[in-house]
Amino acid sequence: MPPDATESEPAGPGRFRRPLLFGTGVIVLVGLGFAVWWWFIRAPALHYVTARVTRGDIQRAVSMTGALNPVVTAQVGSYVSGNIKSWSCDYNTLVKIGQVCALIDPLPFQVVVDQDEADVATAIAQLAKDRFAAKNAALIYEHDQKLIAQGIVSQETLDTDKATVDQDRAQVELDSATIGDKKAVLHAAQVNLAYTRIVSPVEGMVITRYIDVGQTVVSSLQSSTLFLIGKDMHKMQVDTNVSEADVGDVKPGEKANFTVQAYPSRTFIGTVRQIREGPITVQNVVTYDVVVDVANDDLALYPGMTADAHIVTAESTNVLRVPLPAIRFNPEGLARPAREPDSGHARGSFGGGGEAAGSAAAAGAHAGAHPRGAGGPRARLWLLRDGKLVAVRVRTGLDDGTLVEVSGEGLKEGDTVVVNAVRPNAPRAENESGNRPGAGNQGQRQGAGGGLRL
Repeated sequence: MPPDATESEPAGPGRFRRPLLFGTGVIVLVGLGFAVWWWFIRAPALHYVTARVTRGDIQRAVSMTGALNPVVTAQVGSYVSGNIKSWSCDYNTLVKIGQVCALIDPLPFQVVVDQDEADVATAIAQLAKDRFAAKNAALIYEHDQKLIAQGIVSQETLDTDKATVDQDRAQVELDSATIGDKKAVLHAAQVNLAYTRIVSPVEGMVITRYIDVGQTVVSSLQSSTLFLIGKDMHKMQVDTNVSEADVGDVKPGEKANFTVQAYPSRTFIGTVRQIREGPITVQNVVTYDVVVDVANDDLALYPGMTADAHIVTAESTNVLRVPLPAIRFNPEGLARPAREPDSGHARGSFGGGGEAAGSAAAAGAHAGAHPRGAGGPRARLWLLRDGKLVAVRVRTGLDDGTLVEVSGEGLKEGDTVVVNAVRPNAPRAENESGNRPGAGNQGQRQGAGGGLRL
């Protein structure tokens, strides 16, 4: 073989590696370019969902259901047995103390009274008879005492006279005691006769009537109820069942409001009077009876109505308020910053704060009420001013689950605060929570103030 002749290099993977890598790089660059073009040119414009900073009151309340009842309820029964002869108190009848509401047939009781009166009269007559006998025996004894000295009567006769006098005097005392006994029996009969008149023990209104003419009333160890009378229906109470998780926030004297189905557009105001510590356990659920007093001046409320009650456990009045999602919002593309110290001053840039501070403030706002002027958890609000986002540091206070109290420099009533950022027609997963970094609260509905396209 000639010396200048060269052998052909064997084919291998190295000959195609460089072109393959070059082609892959081109494809990646084209894809990135298309993505950038799609994002900045074809992607839907970002919309900010906004709301207004408002001024007003915020209340935190415990919600429950309860039943309306009179403050005092009298169950009127019968002490004696018999047939109902008549009744004069019907449903909704206003009654006074001592007013006769029903009458049990008094004839059997009147017969007993007449018999006992006759017995008393007989005992009185017997007493008069025995008194005359005792008086006569005393005269005979006195006369015989004079004759014994003359020897006309014997000592035996005088002793017999003395015994007769003592016996007659004892009989007079026995008759007196018998009269007392007969009078006691007569009084008992008269009491039973009086109990045939069923009277109202309180001043109020008849809530329920359980009897009718001809009905037999049987008195026993547990008397049957004839009437249910509510005392002073102008003052009522709501007996509510508060869960053991919420009862610790309820205190006597706190305000309460409730509605009833009969007047859905009317709100009634009451005051917590008592928290009854006796537990009510139903299917392992423990509740406590919280009594709320309410005025019923126009008698619009009826016993037994179901009340949807709310007991105000904390309240802030005349404060600045924003929707809760506003303190959790973080602009898209903003990096998560480190936690900043509480400086108390508003910031006018995109730096700092962010979603972490907003989430912490939201958690703090739910933790409880904060006194006015004492400050609360720090948060950052994003305002729209002249079409630009401006960050404002605030302190959060009481929230009611929808609105939260805020205060800080650079924030005033009427400001436009951002609560969300969305892209129209952008696809979204069903399980998306709405708190993705850089996207704000995507899941929140649009608040007051509408949206602004930037």
